[in-house]
Amino acid sequence: MNATSVNWQSEINKTILRYHTIALWVAVIFNMLFFVTDYFNIYEYWQEFLTFRVAVSLVCLVTVLFHEKIKIPIEVLGFIPVFLISIQNAYMWSVMDLEHLQKHAFAYIALFIGSGMFMFYHVYYSVLIVVANIIANIIFFYYNSTLSLDEILVSGGLLTGAVAVFSILLIRMRYRLTKKEIVARLMLEKSKKQLEEQKAITEEKNKEIVDSINYAKRIQDALITPPAKLKKLLPESFVVFMPKDIVSGDFYWATEITTTKVNEPNEKMVVFAVADCTGHGVSGAFMSIIGLKILNQSKIQPNINSPAEALNYLNDEVYSTINIHTDDENVIRDGMDIALCSLRFDVSGSRLTPPQTSNMEHETTAVLQYAGANNSLYIIRNGELLETKADKQPIGAYETENSFQNHEIELQKGDMVYLFSDGYADQFGGPKGKKFNYRQFKELLTDVSSLPVDEQKEMLIDAHNAWKGSQEQLDDICIMGVRV
Repeated sequence: MNATSVNWQSEINKTILRYHTIALWVAVIFNMLFFVTDYFNIYEYWQEFLTFRVAVSLVCLVTVLFHEKIKIPIEVLGFIPVFLISIQNAYMWSVMDLEHLQKHAFAYIALFIGSGMFMFYHVYYSVLIVVANIIANIIFFYYNSTLSLDEILVSGGLLTGAVAVFSILLIRMRYRLTKKEIVARLMLEKSKKQLEEQKAITEEKNKEIVDSINYAKRIQDALITPPAKLKKLLPESFVVFMPKDIVSGDFYWATEITTTKVNEPNEKMVVFAVADCTGHGVSGAFMSIIGLKILNQSKIQPNINSPAEALNYLNDEVYSTINIHTDDENVIRDGMDIALCSLRFDVSGSRLTPPQTSNMEHETTAVLQYAGANNSLYIIRNGELLETKADKQPIGAYETENSFQNHEIELQKGDMVYLFSDGYADQFGGPKGKKFNYRQFKELLTDVSSLPVDEQKEMLIDAHNAWKGSQEQLDDICIMGVRV
């Protein structure tokens, strides 16, 4: 016997005990109360009826009070009152005249209908009660009644017998329905419990995963240039950094490199970049950590003297790092897109170093060197956007590829330099749910470029949120702006 069978049997036994106990108390109390009608309706038999009622009520009272001590089965608890009252009714019927017989037939019918609503016992108990009633009626009517068989049957006997037989079916059907209801409820409770247990396990696993991702975020944050350090290196700068998930596949990076040249002043060079790794979330974060680590290593490489050389180094190192244990057929093609720039200062940091030679009529404030892997560079000067396109190749996707091109750009005072990933322009939203696109992105940067850098940051964030609306953020977002 399985656990479910034991559980439903236990539950239905509780239901049976509750209903049969109610039935016994009803028999004890109401059977005596109905004596009042006997006294006024059939006065000549009140003493005999009272004797029957007292005997039946007394047996029912003893049964309900002491059934546990005398170990009466719970099905028998329901059988006792129905059986005794039906025999009592059979006797009372047998001494009545035709008029009273017709009236009392409703009480007899009510007994069987009530048993069908309250009793839970095996079908053989029902059959036993019906057969015993038929026999009792035959015997009592034979010795006590002056009525003919036709009068008895027409005046309620036939209808009462039909209801008695119907009660057998009603009790059996009700038992089966109650069993099905209990089994279904237990199965539902079991499923609910299993779902709650599974939910608790899932929540615990999710918590462990989120805790792990949060720890990974701490590692990623430790490698990404802190905002305070970025402001120290590039005072007139801002970064909009909005990961789609807890950790990001986009990252920004900035550092300084001090060089000493023979017979020349010492110089300080600020190098900064924005990168977009393959994927986002955890997968992108892993790649970003690799990229940040290699960029930090590139600072101390003696043969790296330009952004293009740094990207060539980054490309080789990323490819070899993620494919260190793979063969030619299982090469991993993940990597990143990146824009990398450098600005050179003298040792005092008081001014940017101008180019050695320049035929430009305007005053040149600084020289910016740039190299890009799929990520272009925007410079906005006097309300005009100047784009320097990147090389159409990623970092890390191929072991051998064309070298990256180095661009040297003469800057003027007030120029705004922007590096960015594709997350901002690719965001869906607006009234038609379309991408923001690069055309609008360029217009927005042009519109805000004259504002203080902190205001630019806020306006870019506000514009993104307004465009996105209720849409989900599509990708990681990273934008760096630097004013010369």
